[in-house]
Amino acid sequence: MSDAVDGPVTQSPDTSPEVEALLVVRWRAMEPWEKVTLACELQRAADAAAVAGILDRHPSAGRDEVRLRLAALKHGAEFARESLHWDPDARGR
Repeated sequence: MSDAVDGPVTQSPDTSPEVEALLVVRWRAMEPWEKVTLACELQRAADAAAVAGILDRHPSAGRDEVRLRLAALKHGAEFARESLHWDPDARGR
């Protein structure tokens, strides 16, 4: 049995090939600063969603703990332990 797909394949299964083609045209037409701005806005939105999840799981966490947990989530627990000298898995945190 072959894994070959008939017809165009999109990056996302819920996006039609026609819409994806329009997106690619728009992305190619963007100035570099527009792409950087878009990436920064997407990162801010992802961080906000991550912080909401952190606060849901750790409702008593203060600002510093939320920042540490966000760093551990983004870069890994090993990074948090080695670089930030903070263990996200330690009890009482």
